[in-house]
Amino acid sequence: MKYSLKQLAVFDAVASLGSVSLAADHLSLTQSATSMSLSQLEKLLGQPLFERNGNRLLLSHWGQWLRPKAKHLLSDAQEIERGFVGQQLISGDIDLGTSQTAAEHLVPKLISKIDRDFPEVRVNIKVQNSGCILQGVINHQYQLGIIEGRCDDSRLTQATWCYDHLVIVSSSHHPYASYEHISLAQLEQASWVLREHGAGTREIFDTAIHGLIDRLDVRHEYEQVSILQALVEDGPYISCLPYFDVASKVAEGRLTCLSVPELDMRRRLSFVWRSDSPDHPIRECLMLEAKRLQRQNKHQ
Repeated sequence: MKYSLKQLAVFDAVASLGSVSLAADHLSLTQSATSMSLSQLEKLLGQPLFERNGNRLLLSHWGQWLRPKAKHLLSDAQEIERGFVGQQLISGDIDLGTSQTAAEHLVPKLISKIDRDFPEVRVNIKVQNSGCILQGVINHQYQLGIIEGRCDDSRLTQATWCYDHLVIVSSSHHPYASYEHISLAQLEQASWVLREHGAGTREIFDTAIHGLIDRLDVRHEYEQVSILQALVEDGPYISCLPYFDVASKVAEGRLTCLSVPELDMRRRLSFVWRSDSPDHPIRECLMLEAKRLQRQNKHQ
């Protein structure tokens, strides 16, 4: 075997960061040593692994083929190293991309459980909409993602965590708040504030109204649920949001759930990961503990 784990680590770092200099800083190597290591690997393999696009290095076809296999080898090497320094069997870091609803209502309990039961595990979290998370998992930015709705990309594996539903909400003083049911025609006449395109919540809402409502008067689109809630509570707008996010304000009488019998907006929250990724003990641990938490919540 002519190539080394160091060369694969350099290749993976450059692929992640798009720059030899950034990879050198990340690996605590000199830029010349990093560049030499990458050049040696390309020479040994006989194929270019990167293409230059301005100041960034982008994976070539061969680089894309090599990336998951290199990560597999590096992951195995880390497991061997941890095993021989006496650490716990499950230890290390994982990068988790999560949707906003899961991040605010489900993930904190999961992290607390992981901290308590697996103190050597560190979960690094970034909150984005579902579309960005899927792209992040594909690009190796995250080893695991939590999304809302479905995933049709054959490069990814999806596993259901739990279910929730979306609701149409208005302020308690909105004219619609006193109606027993709201018609589709009334929804067309309303002023809306919604999540941005790419968000799982928006995708499910758009799917639910497809073929039923031709056009909505959408005044504002925001990533932050808190802004949408405030606009609905204080203004003439209605919105579609996860029940998780509005339950407390509904209980306080500050928001009202509107009944629209024609709309079915149940959804699932799911884990996603690259289908070609190596076995990842922390990823498996995270999903197992998440499902245990969900079973406990059902029985409470």
